[in-house]
Amino acid sequence: MAEEALEVRQLEILCKNLYESTNASERADAEKALVGFQNSPTSLNKCQLLLERGDSSYSQLLAATTLTRLCSRPSPVLTLQQRLDIRNYILSYLMARPKLAPFVTQALITLFARITKLGWFEFSPEKENDYVFRNVIGDVSQFLQSSVVEHAGIGVQLLWQLVSEMNQLSESDATLTLTKHRKIASSFRDVHLYEIFQLSCTLLRNTLENFRNMNFEDQGQHNFLNQLLRLAHNCLTYDFIGTSTDESSDDLTTVQMPTQWRPALLDPATLQLFFDLYDALPSSLSPMALSCLVQMAAVRRSLFDNAERAKFLNHVVTGVKRILQQNAQSLSEPNNYHEFCRLLARLKTNYQLGELVMVDHYRDVIQLIAKFTVESLQMWQFAPNSVHYLLSLWQRMVASVPYVKATEPHYLETYTPEVTSAYVQSRLEAVAMVMREGLEDPLDDMGLVQQQLEQISVIMRMDYAKTCSLLISLFEQSAQSFQELVRSPIATPVDLAIQEGRLTWLVYIIGAAIGGRVSFTSSDEHDSMDGELVCRVLQLMNLTDSRLQVTGGCEKLELAMLSFFEQFRKIYVGDQVQMTSKVYRGLSDVLGLRDESMVLSVFVRKIITNLKYWSHREPIVAKTLLLLNELCVGYSSVRKLVKLEEIQFILQNHTSEHFPFLGPNVDISEMKCRTTFYTSMGRLLLVDLGEDEDRFEQFMLPLASAFDSLGALLTQADSPMFSQVEEAQKCVIGLARDLRGLAFAFNTKQSYMMLFDWLYPDYAAVYLRALQLWYHQPQVTSPLLKLFAELVQNRSQRLQFDSTSPNGVLLFREASKVLCSYGDRILSVEVPKEQIYAAKFKGISVCFSLLKAALCGGYVNFGVFRLYGDTALDDALSTFVKMLMSIPQSDLLAYPKLSQTYYVLLECLAQDHMVFLSSLEPHVFLYILSTVQEGLTALDTMICTGCCNTLDHIVTYVFRQLTAKGKKARKVVEQQQGAQLIRLMEIRPELLQQMLSCILNIVMFEECRNQYSMSRPLLGLILLNEDYFGQLRQSIIRSQPVDKQSLMAQWFDNLMDGIERNVTAKNRDRFTQNLSLFRRDVNESLKGPVNNPLISNNDMMT
Repeated sequence: MAEEALEVRQLEILCKNLYESTNASERADAEKALVGFQNSPTSLNKCQLLLERGDSSYSQLLAATTLTRLCSRPSPVLTLQQRLDIRNYILSYLMARPKLAPFVTQALITLFARITKLGWFEFSPEKENDYVFRNVIGDVSQFLQSSVVEHAGIGVQLLWQLVSEMNQLSESDATLTLTKHRKIASSFRDVHLYEIFQLSCTLLRNTLENFRNMNFEDQGQHNFLNQLLRLAHNCLTYDFIGTSTDESSDDLTTVQMPTQWRPALLDPATLQLFFDLYDALPSSLSPMALSCLVQMAAVRRSLFDNAERAKFLNHVVTGVKRILQQNAQSLSEPNNYHEFCRLLARLKTNYQLGELVMVDHYRDVIQLIAKFTVESLQMWQFAPNSVHYLLSLWQRMVASVPYVKATEPHYLETYTPEVTSAYVQSRLEAVAMVMREGLEDPLDDMGLVQQQLEQISVIMRMDYAKTCSLLISLFEQSAQSFQELVRSPIATPVDLAIQEGRLTWLVYIIGAAIGGRVSFTSSDEHDSMDGELVCRVLQLMNLTDSRLQVTGGCEKLELAMLSFFEQFRKIYVGDQVQMTSKVYRGLSDVLGLRDESMVLSVFVRKIITNLKYWSHREPIVAKTLLLLNELCVGYSSVRKLVKLEEIQFILQNHTSEHFPFLGPNVDISEMKCRTTFYTSMGRLLLVDLGEDEDRFEQFMLPLASAFDSLGALLTQADSPMFSQVEEAQKCVIGLARDLRGLAFAFNTKQSYMMLFDWLYPDYAAVYLRALQLWYHQPQVTSPLLKLFAELVQNRSQRLQFDSTSPNGVLLFREASKVLCSYGDRILSVEVPKEQIYAAKFKGISVCFSLLKAALCGGYVNFGVFRLYGDTALDDALSTFVKMLMSIPQSDLLAYPKLSQTYYVLLECLAQDHMVFLSSLEPHVFLYILSTVQEGLTALDTMICTGCCNTLDHIVTYVFRQLTAKGKKARKVVEQQQGAQLIRLMEIRPELLQQMLSCILNIVMFEECRNQYSMSRPLLGLILLNEDYFGQLRQSIIRSQPVDKQSLMAQWFDNLMDGIERNVTAKNRDRFTQNLSLFRRDVNESLKGPVNNPLISNNDMMT
């Protein structure tokens, strides 16, 4: 006993050192010792001693967290009775010590909630269906009925934490699958959640009645009310049907409350309670009351009939009206304002405009909301992230106007112009404040701006004549002021910047107005108005472009112009646009642009101007090239483009002289846009190219010249005096990106063969040399590897070589050389752990992608390599193995791009190259199998499905090798090739057994998202492990309640009913059908208590 007391005292000292010591090594030693204690098998008894002594809050925290870890372990450490004793002890401990340190109280409450959740379906051995952990309300009532304020706070906190624990699948829930978590959450919802919500409302109502006696400056009373509101909010935000996987999306979803909750929501007192709480509470608590109202306002429509829904909506709107009329000053608090904006947005998210117009005093309400919106927009600095909700309300109402059948007027034509005007005017007025006072510019957050523009684009279309009149008036004022400042010799830079900022906003808004046409019924008059707006923007563009050579320009205004062009392109350029559109009539009258071709000519001239004068600004170059790329995608627009002189100029002069971004003075990080540029060039060239090799050669002259210069540079690379390394590297990177763009665009046989013949063999050798020189520099190797990955890609069946052509073999040889040259060298490079992906894994990932494309392209007969002694295939596969074995298994799934390329390649190898896989060294094959096993439980469905297919190919190969013994002599070679794999499977049968157990566990007890794929390898696994499957079956049957064992046995019989001992397609299909019925029956049966014997098998695998 003395020894235990001494050890407990030492633990207390260690806790103090960990949390209070200023010595880093002392803290590290204490942490190491305490982790050892938490993993010790004797920690349970010492935890009770630590709690009983109570000398140190830190030691109490250690005890609570240690007990939580013990209860949360995947394999049961504590018996049912031990966990029940701990739970009861915690409740007694909290009752006896209500004034513990807050973090200790929270840790103990978390322990209570964790034990309750994990034991939710456990019942007493003496009495079936006596669920020992479910008497939650009874256990907590002793705290709530106590006269001690701290006890009541602990009681509410216990319920709040329990609801939170039941609602979330946390990382600590290692023992729970998603399916079991949902079963616990659903059961808790049905048994206790509504009762807990009613209890919270009752306590809140009592608090409101005693409001005059409340002192919110008292921390205890303040915390108690805060916990009460959080409890009610947790109940209302509960994931009732298991769909809220992303909390950030809750503003767009409906609250799926069970029918059981109808009485609470039909009772007007429930809604009124939270409106009254908002009115009464201080600003530190009132936002939570509004948040509860937000959830109730979003309750599913089907919970009510039409009359009930109208009554409920009327009550919500009345409460909103009262806040706007009587308590508007409370909205100056940011959290209140934000929650109120969310509440307004819910009015249209969940209700139809036809229902809104029928509420009492609708006109007063919509007037108040419009006034509130206008004032909010004018205060553009205040809570900018909340404006989204207000604009969302107006956007949804305007979008609903064509579908309103109610006879009551909606008055939107009266108030939406006010909202539009307020938005536009406030953005323009903000510019001067930003420039003069150095405030944060809203245009720096383009994500938020684009979101608002999408919303305002619909709102502006409600009364489009007023919108256009406003925009034209403001635009002409700003444009005239800008023009006067440009001409004035005494204009200050600030005044000029202000007008440029105002014009930037107007160009963005005009682009949004034009883009809004797609979501609203338009007429010829609207198109004519669009034409007037477009004319003014194009006139401004002419003015700004004329200044580029002299004084430069405004980057933000140029980006706004590009955004405008993109919106115009979507609406008025393309295959679906009517050429008689009145927008072109307006352009013809003012600017002489009579048709789409002439407008495209303006587009292209702007693109050329940007690429010439803005080459030093990567954002403008990237958006300009994106616009060009979009124009080149359309069938009709690309053919109209090719006829333009401007496009022919680009095709004939794509050099750094005319387009500086193609030159050597550009930073390497900004060269990515060259791929986009040459993709567009390739599509334009392809329109009329046909088989005209002379035209192709003419187009490629600038690239050929660059290659010749590069080749000359690389011949000197081995010299110690070589000083042009950076120039050579930039040339390599630029050419690789250029050719990758062309290779992507050339998706026909003729065009691809022209490119291949031009590139091979001379220029391909230049790239191979560059790869050998700078293999350790990813900024050089990544573009090179991606180029070859694109070249071997059989996109649109472009790689169809004639029967007499060796090009397929030659192409694969080059790919193999690149792969081996890079792979053999990069493996010798040592890099720090934090740089491992960028320096090593990224290149390996591209190599995997390259090899997969080459192996699955279908243009090479790989049998000829070994037949004629060509080692290209063996070398490539050998390099793949080396690269794979250099990657720790934990990193494969840690880096998504690496895992995706690896598993896709592995599936290809298992499908077509099983002989190669079967001949691998045992440790290599075991590594591959372990990665497959890991991938079966991956969150990425594509990886999981790929692993199922890979395992299916492996299992099928093994099964056929085993069943082929004793057959004709011609099978001898195949049997010898697979003998090594067969021996490995015989020595390590647990490998396939573990995967059988894993897949069966997923199919029976988890949310199986790819049941078909899971079924394919499962049959082969069962046939290869019939004895083990029989044991697994008996284990599962015995683990079920006695009354369900016979049913489970019958379902297993049905699973194998009619299944023969082969892996033919017909037999597999029959098994897949059986498995579907088996899973349905098991899931329906296991809606009650679940006993999952496969957990222990999965523990062994992890």
